Amino acid sequence: MPALIAGLLFAMIGCGTADAGGPVASDQAETRTAGQLALTSEAFSRGGAIPLRYSAYGDGLSPPLAWTASPSDTRSYVLLVEDPDATSVRPYIHWMAWNIDPGTRSLPEGVRPTAAGMVQGRNSRGRTGLFGPRPHGSSAHRYFFQVFALDTELALPAASSRNDLLGAMKGHVVAAGTLIGTFRQPDRR
Repeated sequence: MPALIAGLLFAMIGCGTADAGGPVASDQAETRTAGQLALTSEAFSRGGAIPLRYSAYGDGLSPPLAWTASPSDTRSYVLLVEDPDATSVRPYIHWMAWNIDPGTRSLPEGVRPTAAGMVQGRNSRGRTGLFGPRPHGSSAHRYFFQVFALDTELALPAASSRNDLLGAMKGHVVAAGTLIGTFRQPDRR
Protein backbone atom coordinates (compact mmCIF):
# COMPACT_ATOMS: atom_id res chain seq x y z
CA MET A 1 0.00 0.00 0.00
CA PRO A 2 2.76 2.57 0.79
CA ALA A 3 4.30 1.83 -2.63
CA LEU A 4 0.97 2.54 -4.31
CA ILE A 5 0.59 5.85 -2.47
CA ALA A 6 4.18 6.83 -3.30
CA GLY A 7 3.56 5.96 -6.95
CA LEU A 8 0.42 8.06 -7.08
CA LEU A 9 2.19 11.02 -5.46
CA PHE A 10 5.09 10.70 -7.90
CA ALA A 11 2.69 10.63 -10.85
CA MET A 12 0.84 13.70 -9.59
CA ILE A 13 4.05 15.66 -9.00
CA GLY A 14 5.70 14.47 -12.20
CA CYS A 15 2.76 15.59 -14.31
CA GLY A 16 2.64 19.06 -12.80
CA THR A 17 -0.66 20.47 -11.70
CA ALA A 18 -3.81 18.69 -12.72
CA ASP A 19 -4.94 21.97 -14.27
CA ALA A 20 -2.28 22.04 -16.97
CA GLY A 21 -2.34 18.44 -18.17
CA GLY A 22 -3.28 17.13 -21.55
CA PRO A 23 -2.74 18.20 -25.11
CA VAL A 24 -2.49 21.80 -26.29
CA ALA A 25 -5.73 23.78 -26.31
CA SER A 26 -6.33 23.40 -30.06
CA ASP A 27 -6.44 19.62 -29.59
CA GLN A 28 -8.98 19.72 -26.75
CA ALA A 29 -12.67 18.83 -27.18
CA GLU A 30 -13.66 22.27 -25.82
CA THR A 31 -12.10 24.05 -28.81
CA ARG A 32 -13.27 21.86 -31.71
CA THR A 33 -14.49 23.84 -34.70
CA ALA A 34 -14.67 23.58 -38.48
CA GLY A 35 -13.81 27.27 -38.90
CA GLN A 36 -10.19 28.07 -39.72
CA LEU A 37 -8.05 31.17 -39.20
CA ALA A 38 -4.59 31.66 -40.71
CA LEU A 39 -2.26 32.79 -37.92
CA THR A 40 1.13 34.26 -38.93
CA SER A 41 4.05 36.24 -37.54
CA GLU A 42 6.54 38.57 -39.22
CA ALA A 43 9.11 37.29 -36.72
CA PHE A 44 9.19 33.60 -37.67
CA SER A 45 7.75 31.24 -40.26
CA ARG A 46 5.47 28.26 -39.69
CA GLY A 47 7.66 25.62 -38.04
CA GLY A 48 10.59 28.05 -37.98
CA ALA A 49 12.86 29.16 -35.18
CA ILE A 50 11.59 31.88 -32.86
CA PRO A 51 14.22 34.67 -32.64
CA LEU A 52 16.13 35.06 -29.37
CA ARG A 53 14.58 38.51 -28.63
CA TYR A 54 11.18 36.84 -28.08
CA SER A 55 12.53 34.35 -25.54
CA ALA A 56 13.17 34.57 -21.81
CA TYR A 57 16.90 34.47 -22.73
CA GLY A 58 16.46 37.62 -24.80
CA ASP A 59 14.13 40.59 -24.34
CA GLY A 60 11.09 38.46 -23.45
CA LEU A 61 8.91 40.36 -25.92
CA SER A 62 5.79 38.90 -27.47
CA PRO A 63 6.24 38.42 -31.22
CA PRO A 64 3.99 40.28 -33.64
CA LEU A 65 1.00 38.12 -34.61
CA ALA A 66 -1.67 38.51 -37.30
CA TRP A 67 -4.69 36.45 -38.30
CA THR A 68 -7.28 36.37 -41.04
CA ALA A 69 -10.82 37.61 -40.65
CA SER A 70 -13.19 35.36 -38.75
CA PRO A 71 -16.90 34.57 -39.12
CA SER A 72 -19.34 37.45 -38.73
CA ASP A 73 -20.63 36.11 -35.40
CA THR A 74 -17.22 36.59 -33.72
CA ARG A 75 -17.55 38.56 -30.48
CA SER A 76 -14.02 38.09 -29.08
CA TYR A 77 -10.73 36.27 -29.51
CA VAL A 78 -8.69 34.08 -27.18
CA LEU A 79 -4.92 33.68 -27.49
CA LEU A 80 -3.02 30.79 -25.91
CA VAL A 81 0.70 30.00 -26.22
CA GLU A 82 1.71 26.55 -24.97
CA ASP A 83 4.77 24.29 -24.96
CA PRO A 84 3.78 20.59 -25.04
CA ASP A 85 7.44 19.51 -24.88
CA ALA A 86 8.08 20.83 -21.37
CA THR A 87 8.99 18.21 -18.81
CA SER A 88 7.43 19.67 -15.67
CA VAL A 89 3.94 20.82 -16.66
CA ARG A 90 2.37 19.71 -19.94
CA PRO A 91 1.54 21.76 -21.75
CA TYR A 92 3.48 24.62 -20.22
CA ILE A 93 1.37 27.77 -20.52
CA HIS A 94 3.37 30.74 -21.77
CA TRP A 95 0.49 33.14 -22.38
CA MET A 96 -3.29 33.29 -21.97
CA ALA A 97 -5.34 36.26 -23.13
CA TRP A 98 -9.06 36.56 -23.78
CA ASN A 99 -11.80 39.04 -24.64
CA ILE A 100 -9.60 40.46 -27.39
CA ASP A 101 -11.76 42.85 -29.41
CA PRO A 102 -13.47 41.18 -32.42
CA GLY A 103 -12.16 43.92 -34.74
CA THR A 104 -8.56 43.02 -33.91
CA ARG A 105 -6.62 41.20 -36.63
CA SER A 106 -3.13 41.53 -35.15
CA LEU A 107 -1.10 42.09 -32.01
CA PRO A 108 2.10 44.13 -32.16
CA GLU A 109 5.46 43.11 -30.82
CA GLY A 110 5.86 43.58 -27.09
CA VAL A 111 2.28 43.40 -25.78
CA ARG A 112 2.38 44.35 -22.09
CA PRO A 113 0.55 42.45 -19.31
CA THR A 114 -1.56 45.57 -18.75
CA ALA A 115 -2.48 46.05 -22.42
CA ALA A 116 -5.96 47.48 -22.92
CA GLY A 117 -8.58 45.57 -24.83
CA MET A 118 -7.95 42.12 -23.38
CA VAL A 119 -7.76 40.15 -20.16
CA GLN A 120 -4.43 38.41 -19.65
CA GLY A 121 -4.27 35.38 -17.42
CA ARG A 122 -1.44 33.79 -15.52
CA ASN A 123 1.18 31.67 -17.24
CA SER A 124 2.69 28.52 -15.71
CA ARG A 125 5.14 30.71 -13.77
CA GLY A 126 2.17 32.33 -12.00
CA ARG A 127 2.70 35.72 -13.66
CA THR A 128 0.41 37.75 -15.87
CA GLY A 129 1.31 38.10 -19.54
CA LEU A 130 3.79 36.31 -21.75
CA PHE A 131 6.67 34.25 -20.43
CA GLY A 132 8.93 33.76 -23.45
CA PRO A 133 10.40 30.41 -24.49
CA ARG A 134 13.01 29.04 -22.08
CA PRO A 135 13.38 25.29 -22.64
CA HIS A 136 15.65 23.20 -20.45
CA GLY A 137 18.17 20.91 -22.09
CA SER A 138 19.59 21.08 -25.58
CA SER A 139 16.62 19.96 -27.66
CA ALA A 140 14.28 22.39 -29.39
CA HIS A 141 10.76 22.77 -28.04
CA ARG A 142 7.61 23.54 -30.03
CA TYR A 143 5.58 26.61 -29.11
CA PHE A 144 1.93 26.57 -30.17
CA PHE A 145 0.54 30.07 -30.74
CA GLN A 146 -3.23 29.52 -30.92
CA VAL A 147 -5.99 32.01 -31.64
CA PHE A 148 -9.67 31.21 -31.22
CA ALA A 149 -12.64 33.26 -32.47
CA LEU A 150 -15.59 33.04 -30.06
CA ASP A 151 -19.25 33.94 -30.48
CA THR A 152 -19.24 35.50 -26.99
CA GLU A 153 -17.13 37.42 -24.49
CA LEU A 154 -15.97 35.47 -21.46
CA ALA A 155 -16.89 36.43 -17.90
CA LEU A 156 -13.62 35.19 -16.43
CA PRO A 157 -11.35 37.03 -14.01
CA ALA A 158 -7.63 37.31 -14.78
CA ALA A 159 -6.85 34.73 -12.06
CA SER A 160 -8.70 32.02 -14.02
CA SER A 161 -6.89 28.80 -14.83
CA ARG A 162 -6.37 27.21 -18.23
CA ASN A 163 -9.13 24.70 -17.45
CA ASP A 164 -11.47 27.56 -16.47
CA LEU A 165 -10.70 29.21 -19.80
CA LEU A 166 -11.19 26.04 -21.84
CA GLY A 167 -14.44 25.29 -20.02
CA ALA A 168 -15.78 28.78 -20.72
CA MET A 169 -14.82 28.46 -24.40
CA LYS A 170 -16.71 25.17 -24.86
CA GLY A 171 -19.48 25.53 -27.43
CA HIS A 172 -18.39 29.07 -28.38
CA VAL A 173 -15.41 28.52 -30.72
CA VAL A 174 -16.37 29.49 -34.28
CA ALA A 175 -12.87 29.43 -35.84
CA ALA A 176 -9.30 28.71 -34.80
CA GLY A 177 -5.75 28.96 -36.08
CA THR A 178 -2.36 27.71 -34.90
CA LEU A 179 1.19 28.83 -35.63
CA ILE A 180 3.99 26.59 -34.35
CA GLY A 181 7.45 28.00 -33.79
CA THR A 182 10.49 26.29 -32.29
CA PHE A 183 13.10 27.46 -29.85
CA ARG A 184 16.32 25.88 -28.59
CA GLN A 185 18.32 27.05 -25.59
CA PRO A 186 21.11 29.33 -26.87
CA ASP A 187 24.73 28.19 -26.74
CA ARG A 188 26.52 29.53 -23.68
CA ARG A 189 29.93 29.67 -25.32
